[in-house]
Amino acid sequence: MADEISLDDACLTEQGLEPRAPNSGKVLLIACGALAREILALSRMNGWDHFELTCLPAKLHLFPDQIPDAIRARVARARADGFEDIKIIYADCGTGGLLDKVCDELGVERIDGPHCYSFFDGNDAFAARGEAGEITSFYLTDFLVKQFDAFVWRPMGLDRHPELRDMIFGNYEKLIYLSQVDDPDLLEKAREAASRLDLAFEHRHTGYGDLAAFMARSA
Repeated sequence: MADEISLDDACLTEQGLEPRAPNSGKVLLIACGALAREILALSRMNGWDHFELTCLPAKLHLFPDQIPDAIRARVARARADGFEDIKIIYADCGTGGLLDKVCDELGVERIDGPHCYSFFDGNDAFAARGEAGEITSFYLTDFLVKQFDAFVWRPMGLDRHPELRDMIFGNYEKLIYLSQVDDPDLLEKAREAASRLDLAFEHRHTGYGDLAAFMARSA
């Protein structure tokens, strides 16, 4: 997992987006590392060159109780560096509302949604589908398809104890792949992930969903 996490920590450097001088009038986006490629793609496609991006490690999804304090620390550092306009591209991500309390306290806006599956699908559409029975579905995004072993298979112990599959996924009926880009290789990997989990497979191409709208409002 170390290789994937180091990519998250270094996403600014790797993408050539080192923070510019303080007080440069840029909008700082503090995001989950799992969203870095999507944020950068939207910035390129729309010519949004006023954004700066800094990422927290995607591994924090395994420890959601640590996310609020990590956001608090990153916002404090950003303000010390002179950034005034700061947006948070994190859903609630299992913090049970604690992330919203931190954002309210700090006076920063975050993207709406309980998790990235919801805002990629569109929060309203996702909520409606949930009411129709998708609570028995397990979701993957492009990032999670690429990092399936690092963020699903190994952390859940399935590489060592495959018998845990029934205990962990016994109440799930299908795996839904919410794709951001049209990539046949990723689609095949998502099908393989569904097979490994012994779940039915569904593919839904969402594109960037509400993430695009959030960034556009911040532009």
